[in-house]
Amino acid sequence: MRILESVLYAEDLEAAHGFYVGVLGLEVISYDPSRNLFMRCEDSVLILFKASKTVVPDAGVPPHGTTGNGHLAFRATREELVTWEDRLSTAGVEIIERIDWKNGARSIYFRDPAGNILEFATADLWGMM
Repeated sequence: MRILESVLYAEDLEAAHGFYVGVLGLEVISYDPSRNLFMRCEDSVLILFKASKTVVPDAGVPPHGTTGNGHLAFRATREELVTWEDRLSTAGVEIIERIDWKNGARSIYFRDPAGNILEFATADLWGMM
């Protein structure tokens, strides 16, 4: 089993677009600034929904949504962690935590414009290579 899509929520989708496309470099599949942003993330899809719109039963899918910040981790090699940290710093994104895990894995944490906690982590965090 593999995850096909993951969802985070952001009220300001224009700021989210600037961050996820401009800073992280994700490819846009579909974008409606009033409702959603669909992006390709290698072999899966990352969706950002405007939470206030997802509770309205008008999209042909069950209403859903959340309040508060979400979390998503992106897979990265140790070399890519250094590159991402530099890229995020250059873009003015604060690294809020760096963790060297007991099992040898590494992570960096930062926030998107909506306050969601994002992470770049080495795959050995979960015993993957």
